[in-house]
Amino acid sequence: MKASEIRAKSAEEISKELEALHKEQFNLRMQNATGQLQRTSEMRRVSRDIARIKTVVNENK
Repeated sequence: MKASEIRAKSAEEISKELEALHKEQFNLRMQNATGQLQRTSEMRRVSRDIARIKTVVNENK
């Protein structure tokens, strides 16, 4: 997800997306802990998306 895509969304959509990413991050951490995670790059992608969203939210403040 690009920062420009995030900026185009409303505050409500951004908060829902952030919540979904946090849930996905939790599930990926659990899969990693149990040895079921196949693509470890997904963890990095999700954490970077969370950081992008938080950055855009802070820019808007």
